Amino acid sequence: MNSRESGVEGLSEGLSERCKRYIARVAGLVDGFIYAKVHGDPEDIYDASLHLIRAGGKRLRPVIVVASAEALGEEAEKALPFAAAVELIHNFTLVHDDIMDRDEFRRGVPTVHKLWGEPMAIIAGDLLFAKAFEVLVDARDKGVPSQRVVEAARVLAKASSIIAEGQSMDMMFEEEEEVEVEEYMRMVYKKTGALFEAAAVLGGLTSTDEDNVLSALSAYGRNFGIAFQIRDDILGLVGDEETIGKPLYSDIREGKKTLLVIYALSKLDEDAREKIKMTLGKRDATREELEEAAELIKSSGAIDYAEKLAEYHVSQALNALKSLPSNEYRSILEELALYAAKRVK
Repeated sequence: MNSRESGVEGLSEGLSERCKRYIARVAGLVDGFIYAKVHGDPEDIYDASLHLIRAGGKRLRPVIVVASAEALGEEAEKALPFAAAVELIHNFTLVHDDIMDRDEFRRGVPTVHKLWGEPMAIIAGDLLFAKAFEVLVDARDKGVPSQRVVEAARVLAKASSIIAEGQSMDMMFEEEEEVEVEEYMRMVYKKTGALFEAAAVLGGLTSTDEDNVLSALSAYGRNFGIAFQIRDDILGLVGDEETIGKPLYSDIREGKKTLLVIYALSKLDEDAREKIKMTLGKRDATREELEEAAELIKSSGAIDYAEKLAEYHVSQALNALKSLPSNEYRSILEELALYAAKRVK
């Protein structure tokens, strides 16, 4: 993988040329806005903060902000402060997640804590969090009424709190013997769905404060995010390391109770369950042990189960969009939702 993977390159499979062009346009606008706003002294902390953003990524969350705004008749430029704020929050979570998970690579490049050390990485994440709310307020200069900017700040702050809850649940699940699917789904909404939900709502807030419109966008983003995370779990088991940008089976090594693991442990016989449990969370597990655990999980039918659940949430996301005006930007949102459950990276 290239060290500088742009949004459109990161989404090259499974999307129309029109959608890829749109993503590239929005990614360029959002990146430019972020680079213009996130700089200062000492340079090291800003270099560390922007490291993962410079490395690329899909930019799905800011694309959803802008597409939601444009679907409601607003110009992309008006949505840029909200889009940048969402992307900064996302990268803040990635920097801190990598520290907690002890990951050494992200987006095909060394993680922030690997290059700058854990203390600097923690500060870099904190800086991104602070800058998100600083740039969000710039929406007033783009013509968004102050009342809606305040609401956007509330929505993003609440999403950030929910993400922290989800991350803590994910960590606690590693220590629990059994996790129910319902618990997993609640965790996935909090950890991943909440920020996609906020992205869609912030896009709406550039144009309106009508409850029915914002509720529809909320449902879209929430279901999109859940489908996206389920697909992430699947890719952690069957993806290509170079394509997904992180080691295959890292979820097993870290002891993550993914949907696939939960399903397999509920369906396999005692011997198979014990073999999976012996490898789950074993940091020094060999490749052979990880592959054996992965094959057992696959044999349970977990992938088919997870794919069907992801497709259900995509259908819910698409349904929510029906109350928006029918135009090219709504169709972009629809295509992205379909991509969420089928992507290969």
